[in-house]
Amino acid sequence: MTRNSGIAREAGLFSPAAMVRLRFVFLLAAALAVIACSDRTAEEGDLLLVTTTSVRDSGLLSALLPAFQEQTGIRPQIIAVGSGAALRMARDGNADVLLTHAPDGEEALIASGAAVHRRPVMENYFVIAGPSEDPAGIRDASSPADAFRRIFDASASFVSRGDDSGTHRREVALLKEAGVDPDGGWPGFARSGVGMGQTLQIAGEKQAYVLSDVGTFLAFRERIELKALSQPAPSLRNVYSVVRVNPERLDPLRAERAEQFEAFMLDAETQLMIADFGHERFGRPLFRPLHLEPRTQP
Repeated sequence: MTRNSGIAREAGLFSPAAMVRLRFVFLLAAALAVIACSDRTAEEGDLLLVTTTSVRDSGLLSALLPAFQEQTGIRPQIIAVGSGAALRMARDGNADVLLTHAPDGEEALIASGAAVHRRPVMENYFVIAGPSEDPAGIRDASSPADAFRRIFDASASFVSRGDDSGTHRREVALLKEAGVDPDGGWPGFARSGVGMGQTLQIAGEKQAYVLSDVGTFLAFRERIELKALSQPAPSLRNVYSVVRVNPERLDPLRAERAEQFEAFMLDAETQLMIADFGHERFGRPLFRPLHLEPRTQP
């Protein structure tokens, strides 16, 4: 039995009953995380940063946060969840600042009064990855929506995040554009209910198609034996933003620290770090900063 086989079983891909158990476990874990967050005290260095799993799984967060702590003395508490869960945590008062990639959800959070603004800080793009044999023929697709239609028509294996993350929300939009039920509806469709890194490993074990941000895909590429098969397109653009919770919902110290994190992400030195991240390992950046002059980017 391979390690990825164990991951796939844990994700409930082989049994509806197991999927129900898995969802219960994840809901329980999320509830416990929220309880833990709501009971925290505003100790020196405390900042509750709720972020998408792709920023963690790609390794970017680990590369940036030591500089933030050194510059500010703030020790962030990190919770990495899907963007949908992150937005709900902010709405419920269980986050100080977000780093997410769900623009429509972020704007809705601001409209509700739970957040004050979103500042796009970087971008990359989504890829549709799959086995090199490409049984659905998506290499020749005219658009990402056409690629999803081909996967559906071929009843090919596809692993969905199924977790209301930013990636899952984009998948739903592309399936709708393709005229396909976003809840699946073909024999090869399966939901993982877990983060991007684990979902990629499950797709690799099943040799299935999967939608991923390119940063996490490249970080896991050598482990999963899948190829990026889609072509760049506007509908695959993937923007990450800092979203600050309404300071009226925070004590002044936490609100100030959230502002400091936002300023750090927009700072020229941090933007250079983002531009450089990935070059050494992959020969290319995994993210493109949005606040650097083009001539200053590596």
